[in-house]
Amino acid sequence: MTIRALIVDDEPIARRGLVRQLAAEPDVEVVGECGDGASAIEAIGELSPDLVFLDVEMPEVDGFDVVGAVGVASMPVVIFVTAFDQYAVRAFDVHALDYVLKPIDVERFRVALGRARDRLGRARDDDLAGRIAAALSDLGRGAPRRYPKRLAIKSDGRVTLLDVREVDRVEAAGNYVEIVAGGKKHLMRETMANLEARLDPERFVRVSRSSIVNADRVRELLPMFNGDVVVVLRDGTEVPAGRKYRQNLDALAR
Repeated sequence: MTIRALIVDDEPIARRGLVRQLAAEPDVEVVGECGDGASAIEAIGELSPDLVFLDVEMPEVDGFDVVGAVGVASMPVVIFVTAFDQYAVRAFDVHALDYVLKPIDVERFRVALGRARDRLGRARDDDLAGRIAAALSDLGRGAPRRYPKRLAIKSDGRVTLLDVREVDRVEAAGNYVEIVAGGKKHLMRETMANLEARLDPERFVRVSRSSIVNADRVRELLPMFNGDVVVVLRDGTEVPAGRKYRQNLDALAR
């Protein structure tokens, strides 16, 4: 089986290094290179690679933004490439198969590529949890979470960069989420759970199974006669809150 690989990194020297590494692998074909996240989103849709070597730190649209715009369920197998090992833990939150650190160690690179071969060669990956645990053991330490400042939303062949501070609320919409910001609605192919995990919990609060609100946009909480609560935003929008999320509502009131 030939593995079709896409390389995404804003540093030309890093892309050349990956190309050289992969040139020695007879079963890997490099089908494209991208120097930024926005072009990577388009290339993934157009080229349908099996494997993406994805840089984490890129201007405007970083590696996590790319995953968010394409959608976790639609992403090829991902190996994150980063100079900062603290991003490895978050990489697994978006279902990356593995990560390699810059400068790339040849043996570590081969281990990651071997995992990719194994993953792609099987219909199911029952050992993924074990390999994630092994990779975290290699990492040796955790790190503070880093949350995106902007969301990359793909629509009609274009990528819109939305400042998270402008987001008023997020609503579930089938296989998508509807992001409401400044009166405009944006559809993103993502689950509520995955998007919630990517957003800063100090700013965004899950108030029901289908709704997340920006805490800075909350004007008041209206108790209802039956014990339920309605969250009222600054623009007057009323968002019904679920009882199981009462603890989150209490955090809003503080």
